[in-house]
Amino acid sequence: MSEQTPDGRAQDRQGQDRRERAEVVAALTTAGRDSSAASVAFHSAIAARQDLGATETKTLDLLERHGPLTAKELAGHSGLAPASVTGLVDRLERKGYVRRVKHPTDKRRVLIEPRPEKLAELAPLFDDWAREVHELYEEFSTAELRTVLRFLTGATERQRAATRRLSDAED
Repeated sequence: MSEQTPDGRAQDRQGQDRRERAEVVAALTTAGRDSSAASVAFHSAIAARQDLGATETKTLDLLERHGPLTAKELAGHSGLAPASVTGLVDRLERKGYVRRVKHPTDKRRVLIEPRPEKLAELAPLFDDWAREVHELYEEFSTAELRTVLRFLTGATERQRAATRRLSDAED
């Protein structure tokens, strides 16, 4: 379908829509890369203050959100290879952030459990950022936030799948 522009030229609306979409997708791709870089830098700065690696801090975040997990479950949530998780848990245990405990119903299994007193040391480092993000939420309607949530959830699922593919290629 064509429409007339103010100067009288016919314009292909679909072509304009495609160009506009391509521009928005390119801007979104750039913004996603910027967000990823900022997130890695932020978590690296947090980690450095506590003598942790960025992967270690994200593992602690998973344990805080999901509670005690087996190494296999931790691998599933993180997308890391099981062998990588074992070394990661060993380091976190040496640093006092986690402990291994027997599973309450299956004594053959071991859970990795965060130590709340150590996690409490990390919490103040997130306070300013968390406050600022909550201020940002106020700039969006609930419907807009649902759209952002849907996008972030989908992007996260795809990134976890990509991580698993890369981890599986190492084995």
